[in-house]
Amino acid sequence: MTLDPKHLGRNHRDTLAQIFRHPLSHNIEWQAAVSLLREVGDVTERHDGKLEVIVGGETIVLTRPRGKDLDAQQVIDIRELLETAGYGPSGKD
Repeated sequence: MTLDPKHLGRNHRDTLAQIFRHPLSHNIEWQAAVSLLREVGDVTERHDGKLEVIVGGETIVLTRPRGKDLDAQQVIDIRELLETAGYGPSGKD
């Protein structure tokens, strides 16, 4: 099942498209990704400063990157999480 992201705002849809872009996008802002994840799932800041993200029953833990953009592995991890939850490439507008 692929979820229809039309319920998401334009910025969230743009971030979703960036996450699934090939080749891998290297300029996805941390704040934009976290905002998207908060919209589609549950995001909790842990005592160690990392974020625990739950979407569709799947969980990942993210560490804030040094710069403003996600690193390649974070993009891959978020992509897999969203794809498992049904937000796949065919869910884009």
